[in-house]
Amino acid sequence: MNLSINVNETDILLKITLNGEIDAYTAPKLRETIIPLSVKNGINMVVDMSNVTYMDSTGLGVFVGVFKSVKANDGEFKMIGLSGRLKRLFDITGLAEIIDINSQIEGERK
Repeated sequence: MNLSINVNETDILLKITLNGEIDAYTAPKLRETIIPLSVKNGINMVVDMSNVTYMDSTGLGVFVGVFKSVKANDGEFKMIGLSGRLKRLFDITGLAEIIDINSQIEGERK
């Protein structure tokens, strides 16, 4: 499976919408796309995972790197739209305690 990455940037928000699977094959593309964006000073980055169907530990590693980079540059990092399965990955690893994760997109009803 492929991974599509849509980047939408405004003055106050950088929203990244992902669609597909994040694994050893697609993680390098994800890393190459969002790590350069994460070094902008004071960036407010939101990653929408609503359409991510699968993610392995390689994907977790990418998000840890992005989170650290955003925080090091005085920015905010948030993940939205995680399925229960993806949320459990972050819970099990303890990353849910340090990364702002909201399993529902604001304004959307379940």
